[in-house]
Amino acid sequence: MPDDEGHPGLAEMELGKVLSALADPLRRRVVRELAAGPDGEARTCSSFALPVSKATVTHHFRALRESGLIRQVDRGNSRMATLRRADIERRFPGLLALLAAEETTASATDPG
Repeated sequence: MPDDEGHPGLAEMELGKVLSALADPLRRRVVRELAAGPDGEARTCSSFALPVSKATVTHHFRALRESGLIRQVDRGNSRMATLRRADIERRFPGLLALLAAEETTASATDPG
């Protein structure tokens, strides 16, 4: 059962929900940015500078949280997001490496 904040436990992280959350390119970008940072790094939602409204940002982070990809903690007036790196690697080994490879491939093939 998810905790009070909507974070599923390790055994409750479902592949379908994770893939659904990662289907959106902005959410994949958030996960890639967190994965590229140091383990345990906590960032505010606004630090990702997503080109969408505040309500849409909230929706994206809810999808990431409820799928189990991130953990969010209230810190004063903001919410901090941390990648659940160890849980993701335990439950879906290699997934973060695939996301990093996608970014590398996209950068290599980008004509701009």
